[in-house]
Amino acid sequence: MKAIVVSQYGGPEVLKLEEVPDLTPQSGQVVVKIHAAGVNPVETYRRAGIPPYNSGPLPYTPGSDGAGEIFAIGPDGEGWDIGDRVYLYAPKGSGTYAEFCLCDQSEVFRLPANISIEQGAALGVPYATAHRALFGKANAKAGEFVFIHGATGGVGVAAIQLAQRAGLQVGGSAGSSAGEEWLESLGVKYTTNHNAPDYLSDVLGMTCGRGCDIILEMLANQNLGRDPDVLAPLGRIVVIGNRGAVTVNPRDWMMRDAAIFGMTLFNVSPTDLKLIHAELATGLANGDLHPLIGQKFSLEEAPQAHRAVMQSGARGKIVLKVAD
Repeated sequence: MKAIVVSQYGGPEVLKLEEVPDLTPQSGQVVVKIHAAGVNPVETYRRAGIPPYNSGPLPYTPGSDGAGEIFAIGPDGEGWDIGDRVYLYAPKGSGTYAEFCLCDQSEVFRLPANISIEQGAALGVPYATAHRALFGKANAKAGEFVFIHGATGGVGVAAIQLAQRAGLQVGGSAGSSAGEEWLESLGVKYTTNHNAPDYLSDVLGMTCGRGCDIILEMLANQNLGRDPDVLAPLGRIVVIGNRGAVTVNPRDWMMRDAAIFGMTLFNVSPTDLKLIHAELATGLANGDLHPLIGQKFSLEEAPQAHRAVMQSGARGKIVLKVAD
């Protein structure tokens, strides 16, 4: 089978398409034939060897998100049939940038008929991340106001849909006026351009000066120092993304009795993860949740996809098209 292999840390050019051994499922495992794989920023950090993502073994195949169909089932496998449409979340057996992926049965989730395979590749990490940030960390409630920094990306779109489904008021930022228009097409009533020097005044205006109950922070190194300026008393900030150090003044948090949460999805317990995906399944089936696909690349174009996922202006999820 063919797979993207990383044999040394470095830039996107270290992503090599190679022939690797076929996969055989053991007890409790399945092999999924991958039709599409999702591309996440965290995968670029590991590829580059940025601490703490440089502790895993080399070589490896990247990829935490993917969708396809059950190809093989290990001994004692239950609940799955060959050909079942599924999406994956963080398989430990192998990465999703490949024609096939080895998964524990707990890492495989049924894909509703109304969701395409490509949409399935946009589900695992983005939607589970957004769900945990909103409800597992910020304890979001209907009627509260959530502002999403960088709302046009995969996690941002997931957060918009989950927040709307839960009855929250939603504001979000994009990097251009065209991006703002796109957010408006998704039903986001309040938008701003985060590249404008005074965009935080727009954010404060979204709440008539009261401040946001929740801020989902996708780029903490740029924004976390100023986020408290637009936070309501007892507000919560959830740091989802960060690319460097930042200077903050804790007194800004103290004056608001604010809570600042850092999170990584990979700390979630198996029990909570199962609950998250059960709720996602309900939202997918009734049409409340519908992943949006942005750029598409072939498997051999993984280096280009890694460059694209780190650029501003993303609209939806970037995916690798592996098979028809």
